[in-house]
Amino acid sequence: MSTLKQRAPQGMKQLGRKVSLSAGLRTSSRRMVPGFVLAGAQRCGTTSLFRALLDHPAIVQPVHHKGVNYFDVNYAEGWPWYQAHFPVKTLASMRTRRAGEDAVSFDASGYYIYHPHAAARIAKDLPDAKVLVMLRDPVERAFSAYRHEFARGYETESFEKALELEDERVEPELEKMLVDPTYASFSHRHHSYRRRGFYAEQLERFTEALGRDQVLVVDSDRFFSRPVEEYRRIIEFLGLRPHLPAHFDQWNARPGSPMSDAARQQLTTAFEPHDAALQRLLGHAPSWRR
Repeated sequence: MSTLKQRAPQGMKQLGRKVSLSAGLRTSSRRMVPGFVLAGAQRCGTTSLFRALLDHPAIVQPVHHKGVNYFDVNYAEGWPWYQAHFPVKTLASMRTRRAGEDAVSFDASGYYIYHPHAAARIAKDLPDAKVLVMLRDPVERAFSAYRHEFARGYETESFEKALELEDERVEPELEKMLVDPTYASFSHRHHSYRRRGFYAEQLERFTEALGRDQVLVVDSDRFFSRPVEEYRRIIEFLGLRPHLPAHFDQWNARPGSPMSDAARQQLTTAFEPHDAALQRLLGHAPSWRR
């Protein structure tokens, strides 16, 4: 059932966030910082995991909305701006203390894992934070991302044409981002269908920046097929008391027409060396290659 907040007009939501952020800035030093980060990947089930995590009595979410997007597109806003998005420490503690828990907050963005500067920024500003990464079959992820961007009006080409255009759309933008860390690229964020599936190189940025012990990879297929087992593993990694939600739901699934056989074969071939690199990094084959 939709909440009043979800049914509110967009302009009212934006005004509410602006007012809340202004209050948050005035009290930023008294607010929490995330104990862990859900870094993506996009269209891999992160919203479902986000909502399951919020069921834990110790975990509190950012004040305004799911994604603060600080370590990718809003880093220039500065640390007080970021901290303004999280609950006041004393209020969060009062809420979780009733359940006998110490409050823990977290940040989530499906773009962090792919953004070239996010890992280093997280390591610099949250060096003790643990990082969760969800991965799914990169072929299915690419097509799901395309349908998502097309539905939002950010893509107008066919899937096959979008794949053909990807390199010329994204490569110049990535070069600009590497030269100027403050540069925000629309195409890098919204037109990277194949490249976001190069998981090994993205994971390596995080493990090199934070250490392997601070990064946990969650296989999306395993999370949805064995949610209890995977959720327990995640909670243990985060160092929280055992807890299980009453049920696990799947959010933001986007049904639609199937991918063409030609596009599927093209992507499957393109991902072979990247999946092999991921297998070496994980020490086992991902679910979609077993």
